Amino acid sequence: MARMHARRKGRSGSKHPPTKVPPSWVTAKPEDVENLVVELARKGYSQAMIGQVLRDQYGIPSVKAITGKKIKQILKEHDLYPQIPEDLMNLIRRAMRIRKHLESNRKDMHNKVALARVESKIRRLVKYYKRVGELPPNWQYSPEMVAVLVR
Repeated sequence: MARMHARRKGRSGSKHPPTKVPPSWVTAKPEDVENLVVELARKGYSQAMIGQVLRDQYGIPSVKAITGKKIKQILKEHDLYPQIPEDLMNLIRRAMRIRKHLESNRKDMHNKVALARVESKIRRLVKYYKRVGELPPNWQYSPEMVAVLVR
């Protein structure tokens, strides 16, 4: 009960621009941006990395403002969207790393709790993605089955 309202502090972070139109200094055409997204995805970049590369190297602040589509939509149109969404795959990889650590450090209680937390997040995210239709309704998380997908 002592730290009941701890979440209220620390709300700073990057914010999206309030307007949906591209800035006047962006000269990239929508077709060029879409081709860049497809090219970076074929090289193996994730959606988050594609956004960072476009921002940092090409000066494109928002793909959606220029093309009218999100990176996810562009990847789906070109059949480059992964079977398992990126955020879910990152949580699964984290759970795999913790499991591997716990094999050699069985008494590490902090990481046992951390594994329970991560797997709880995985289950909640799977439930959401099933409801939205990103994952098939019969998809289920199990560490043995997912170990094959991660590698």
